[in-house]
Amino acid sequence: MTINCNGKLISLHQPKVMGILNLTPDSFYDGGKYKDDSSILHQVEKMINEGASFIDVGAYSTRPGAIEVDEHTELKRIVPIISIILKEFSEAIVSIDTFRSKVAIECISSGAAIINDISAGVQDQQMLNTVAQLNVPYIMMHTRGTPQNMQQQTNYDDVLKEVLLFFSERLSIAKSLGIKDIIIDPGFGFAKNLNQNYELLRQLEMMSFIEHPLLVGISRKSMIYKTLNTTADQALNGTTALHMVCLQKGAKILRVHDVKEAMECVKLHDQLNA
Repeated sequence: MTINCNGKLISLHQPKVMGILNLTPDSFYDGGKYKDDSSILHQVEKMINEGASFIDVGAYSTRPGAIEVDEHTELKRIVPIISIILKEFSEAIVSIDTFRSKVAIECISSGAAIINDISAGVQDQQMLNTVAQLNVPYIMMHTRGTPQNMQQQTNYDDVLKEVLLFFSERLSIAKSLGIKDIIIDPGFGFAKNLNQNYELLRQLEMMSFIEHPLLVGISRKSMIYKTLNTTADQALNGTTALHMVCLQKGAKILRVHDVKEAMECVKLHDQLNA
């Protein structure tokens, strides 16, 4: 439950919050919101001040049906921003949301500390070897296919069983390569329909059998706003409600758009379980 981020040991015995910084024009909630250095730094400062332990930076939208982004564009969007963030906030722990090994290498070289891969190394066969060589914490997520076609791949006999099997296989490979600090993400909304998302959430505590810290990313997702017949903009209250459920079921990192509200959940959870 402790990960090494650029020489800084971070304990996950008490849950932490990861703030989302999307550099994409088409992310489902905040696409195009952070277009210049000033707005980016303002948002990073806000998230740090509100209690975020990690800042997760992404330059490739992975929402269902997202437009394919080539590697050059992803690198051009993200690498300079890593340097800008760390120049202004040298103590920030930056996570890189990418499934491409070359992007991971460039970002870690620029000072990022964590690799957050939605494909668990499936989409880029060099990713796991790269993570092992870089010796950084690795977040591996469950999905099927690509963002462009994943919602056509929701045919599960038992979604929990198949997600656990997926992690068993990917973890075996990762550990054989010497990757040490691994965090798992069940991938809510990725190749899963609404009912499957809630089936996975109902049994989330079963993820503890994997014996790796659990990250949950449900912030403002369609599993919330479609259930409430609202929009992503109006889904903060629903997000907060389910964040507490996730904490009670063992989540150690909440990946969120709204850090202040997530931190309030964590503090109340800690008090409840003191």
